[in-house]
Amino acid sequence: MRVAAIDAGTNSVRLLVAEEHAGGMRTLDRRLVITRLGQGVDRSRLLAPDAITRTLETIADYAATCGEYDVRRLRVTGTSAVRDAGNRDDFLGAVRELTGQLPELLTGEQEARITFAGVLSDLDQSGPMMVVDIGGGSTELVYGQGFPEKLTSLDVGCVRMFEKHLHSDPPAESELQALRAEVSYALRSFKATCLVPAGTRFVGVAGTLAQLATLKSGLPLYDPDVSHQMVLSHGDVRLLAKRLERLPLAQRRRITALEPGRADVIIAGVEILLCVMEAFDVAEIMFSEKDILDGLVIELLERSES
Repeated sequence: MRVAAIDAGTNSVRLLVAEEHAGGMRTLDRRLVITRLGQGVDRSRLLAPDAITRTLETIADYAATCGEYDVRRLRVTGTSAVRDAGNRDDFLGAVRELTGQLPELLTGEQEARITFAGVLSDLDQSGPMMVVDIGGGSTELVYGQGFPEKLTSLDVGCVRMFEKHLHSDPPAESELQALRAEVSYALRSFKATCLVPAGTRFVGVAGTLAQLATLKSGLPLYDPDVSHQMVLSHGDVRLLAKRLERLPLAQRRRITALEPGRADVIIAGVEILLCVMEAFDVAEIMFSEKDILDGLVIELLERSES
């Protein structure tokens, strides 16, 4: 049976089509379009009309793709930006008309748990692990050994922090310091309650990590066969941060390996990652392409068997 998941995130809308295969799943199609659904949501608490239009157009394309693959079960979710928006019901209603499915508005905790399951789908489940998911509107951290034991969802995503703090081009040091201070403060409570043992594996998912892995690889475009499970050291991340932070936006957009739709928010994403790595004294973090989409699809396949 073929199933699919569509996730309407703050910065991008993503699709995963998969089918049952040898007791697990096989990916048939994975797509991403940056629509910036969450533009201005932190300030206005509303989804902007043009952002809604861009996102609905992409979801309509994804729904057509699902039809081409003869998808039998579809799951559509919204996360941080949709959670924060006062006009979310209008958006969710429009998505239902396009897909025939009532979208699920995930809580931060649900988002974290499903992401953890997605990451575990192709990793050795033994030993402690911390999953770091830097999204557009929020950042989720999940610690566990085979299952989530401690988790949090913080309102410090890359789009939110970019819009709130980084107004100069390139960002002024005072702006970067203000961003770091907010993220570090947001991390304090979770750090105090989540004691991470030595040897914990840190795994990062989503766009910021994917972008950093691509930049480290030296390839002109993202290649999951190269970037998936790539390890980035603290030094790697800091060097890439310094490189990006000294460039104005126009020059960042000319970096072939940097997606144009991430060129403005990548600095905020990298700074969030550095704050996490420094808060937990992380020497290295591994990027995983497997994330919330994989977790959503796994749950769909499990439901079909019950």
